Amino acid sequence: MDLFAQVLAPVVGGLGLFLLGLEFMADGIQAMAVNRMRAMLARLAGTPIKGLLAGTLITAVIQSSTAMTVMVVGLVNAGVLGLRPAISVIMGANIGTTLTNALVALPLGLWGLFLAGIFAIAMVFSRREATRNLCLALLGFCLIFYGLGLMTGGLRPLRDMPDVMAVITGLRADGFAGLLYSVIVAAVITALIHSSSATIGIVMGLAGSGILDWQTALAFSLGADLGTTITSFIASLNLSRNAKRTAYAHIAFNLIGVAVMLPLFPLACQVVILLVGDPGIPTMTNGGAAYPLAPVAVGVYSIAFNIFNTALLFPFVGTFERVLARVGHTQADDIEDYSRPRFITAAMTGDLALGVPAVRREIARLLWGAGLFLHAAQGRAGAPDDAGEHRFAVDVLGRDIRRFTADLFRPGMSEPAAELVGSLITEADLAASVGDALYQTAHRVTGETFSDGGRELVDSILHEMAIALDTLDPDPDLATALAVPTLLADLSLLRRRTLHLAPSLTAGERGALLALLGSAERMLHLVARIDVERRSVPRMAAGATLA
Repeated sequence: MDLFAQVLAPVVGGLGLFLLGLEFMADGIQAMAVNRMRAMLARLAGTPIKGLLAGTLITAVIQSSTAMTVMVVGLVNAGVLGLRPAISVIMGANIGTTLTNALVALPLGLWGLFLAGIFAIAMVFSRREATRNLCLALLGFCLIFYGLGLMTGGLRPLRDMPDVMAVITGLRADGFAGLLYSVIVAAVITALIHSSSATIGIVMGLAGSGILDWQTALAFSLGADLGTTITSFIASLNLSRNAKRTAYAHIAFNLIGVAVMLPLFPLACQVVILLVGDPGIPTMTNGGAAYPLAPVAVGVYSIAFNIFNTALLFPFVGTFERVLARVGHTQADDIEDYSRPRFITAAMTGDLALGVPAVRREIARLLWGAGLFLHAAQGRAGAPDDAGEHRFAVDVLGRDIRRFTADLFRPGMSEPAAELVGSLITEADLAASVGDALYQTAHRVTGETFSDGGRELVDSILHEMAIALDTLDPDPDLATALAVPTLLADLSLLRRRTLHLAPSLTAGERGALLALLGSAERMLHLVARIDVERRSVPRMAAGATLA
């Protein structure tokens, strides 16, 4: 056997395509309309019960809990699916994959390659950004299947190795030690071939032929449920903390279920006998003994175990979420999560009296979150560790604010109230633009090395921007109107100083400083526009008439 061609190359290549598919799928989902995707998934898996049903039904169709779990991890990483519904989806996936355990996992590898080629061609030749993003997400989805197929095919020759089969046939789950050992061996095999359905299919064949006794076959099905969690763990290695927590939830859910079932295993075997008959009774076929009830017993036991495990742990989904939220927790997590609104809630939808004050507070919070980019540029404590991730969170918050505010419109509302709601949407959009300008500022400052003279100019520019941001008090007064022209004049002086120092600056410094001044000027103009917008519709006066 050519070990490189048949095992090493497909396993390593498949793993690379698998991880690349995850990355493409997450990037495509993030680039598409996040709110629309989030709303669609909220209808499908917005609550633990809906998530459980969705996980069960979808996995029953695609017949791969591995692929389903990997997709959930990718969606969590994209910020589309929350941790709590993701946990319930994974619970449902464990049930869904057992509904047809008599079938070996479908050979989707070549179909994945074929469809990946179609979506790749469509993405290359498409001119519409939305179509390109959709094709990128679908391309990643197909590569996941193809990568898994390559890995499975590369490890398939291990099944024909006599030493491996000797280990399998030598196992017996007739005592607790043997049971535990059988579970561990099955978990390792499943982790290698990345398919619990494939493991159970092999076990059914071995048990039906009498090579493996039926109790040991049941123990192998337990190990297969445990080993399938390795794929979601690998999928989460380079993803966000919540994506990792989703994979950990999968591992914890199956591990707890197996731990609970181990002492109950003898009782479970008796229940199986009551349900299907004695699987150990042979039937003579073509002059040889066969055990037709053994595969049935494995299938029934696998279904019953996953339903039992879900019924046992589903009431503790909230506990899972709270415990897992502490995994990978850092001091930065205690500062603020700007991807979720704090003041606006679903209960306020359409309620002007409650919604308007909440929106104003949320916009102020959005501006504060945007100001953290200045902290990063200035090297201050409390700055976000990952500016790109923080930018995504602030962008999601801005979209949530605008969507909530738009829902405040209602038929027959007064003209002042309608003007106020429209003005708040404009203010939220301008505040998000301030965040974009500040992100560009932080990106330019942290991406360039400045000399002493250049650093002095950078600090002066950032100081002017901080002053402008501080003038945006939720209640407008003359401060902002008077400050912005003065600050713009200061920036003009700084521009002249930059040009005066130009001969002593490197080309990179000179370009970065001029670009930084451009970002600062745009930010100041945005601040002035927010101030004008707040004055265009009196916030407190109009709000007082809403009741």
